[in-house]
Amino acid sequence: MRRRLLAVLMVLMGAAALLLCVPLADAYARGRTEHLLLQRRSEAVRFADLADRMRTGPDRVELSAEIGRYAQLYGAGVVVVDTAGGTVARAGAEPSSEAAHDAEDARRRALTGRSTDRLPTVRPWGPKTVVLAEPVGRDERVSGAVLMAVPTDAARLDVTVRWSLIASGAVAAFAAAALVAAGIARWLMRPVRDLDRAVEGLTAGSLQARAVSDTGPPELRHLRQHFNIMAEAMADSIGRQRDFVADASHQLRNPLATLVLQLENIEPHIVPGPGQAEHTRALDEAERLEELLDGLLAMARVESGSADLTDQDVSRAVRERVRAWTPVFRDAGLELTVTALPEDLRGRTLPDAAGRILDALLDNAVKFVPRGGRIEVSVTHATDGAAVVRVSDDGPGVPEDQLALLLRRFARSPEHQNVRGSGLGLAIADEIARISGGRLGVSGNAPHGLVVEFRLPSSLGTAQPYTDR
Repeated sequence: MRRRLLAVLMVLMGAAALLLCVPLADAYARGRTEHLLLQRRSEAVRFADLADRMRTGPDRVELSAEIGRYAQLYGAGVVVVDTAGGTVARAGAEPSSEAAHDAEDARRRALTGRSTDRLPTVRPWGPKTVVLAEPVGRDERVSGAVLMAVPTDAARLDVTVRWSLIASGAVAAFAAAALVAAGIARWLMRPVRDLDRAVEGLTAGSLQARAVSDTGPPELRHLRQHFNIMAEAMADSIGRQRDFVADASHQLRNPLATLVLQLENIEPHIVPGPGQAEHTRALDEAERLEELLDGLLAMARVESGSADLTDQDVSRAVRERVRAWTPVFRDAGLELTVTALPEDLRGRTLPDAAGRILDALLDNAVKFVPRGGRIEVSVTHATDGAAVVRVSDDGPGVPEDQLALLLRRFARSPEHQNVRGSGLGLAIADEIARISGGRLGVSGNAPHGLVVEFRLPSSLGTAQPYTDR
């Protein structure tokens, strides 16, 4: 936007400079041409007066001497003609072929008693010669005409110098105006860029992002104040919600633990029969509720973003978590393999982000892949430097239209409603990846099964972390 604003200002200033400089330059050229006409016309009038008073041979000699000295001094061509067009006296060069037409027009006008009152405007590129004429005699006593072919070298040099000064002044003024425009654009756009960064931070989840620039016009400063007030209110509201979830989860754990303990204590006193089955179901539901509270508490802690991003060894974290989960998969009748694991693949993430996300993915695989299934873990290095961890299985998977629901909180496909768990595992893993500056995605695995892939930014990359601090 700053470039577009500068472009508009530059075009306007350039147009203003042209509108000022072009008329000024043209006015000077016309004025210099008028000055040339007045100078040379006074000489033509003097020669016409000498020609009008010419009566004898010595008068003709005097006229020839005068126009000869003038032609030699100024490099002009002077011709005195009679009414029939015959040459009475001549000195200097004749008019060039390009000025011959102007000379004929000037002669005809002079023989009718009219002096030359206008010359072609002298500009740096021409004309090189101008022609003017003055009648000899007045009114009905016109007896001839004086024609002068005047070179314009000096006038063109003056015009060139003055136009150069005007152009230099225009360039200097334009440069000064451009500097002022750049400063104004920077002054106008600084609060806008600051607001844009703050909005981007809020969108990314950084609830502490604020607009800090205190420059710019009053309207933008008021907008910054209102935005910061809105951001404070939103951060406070979200913080209270998270605190409530964390506090409620934590406070409910104690009475729930007491309830589970009491249910376990009365179990020896229940006689076999329908009551014992109901007691078992009640105990299972209590334990399921305990898992749900643990998940809510973990989600609240992750969303609070209480830890800084640090340099993590993703390869080592994956290797350790696969080693830890291998006995669990073996007991469940599942095969867990690692197909690709490069050495020393590092990322800048939340502490143990790769291990925590991989725990959630492998826990889901144990729950939903039937016995005899196969789970593969692979780690690759993306072109942008990110670490890509891929967990695929050959289980039943989920329909294509339900893949997007898997990352939502408490989401379960209809076929897995009775499987143990809180439905928060993938949601927590997605939140950890997002706060670390990466992302988590779910897709189908051909011919059947599920693929969950998460990317974590490289410790040497440019990915921006997302924090709520």
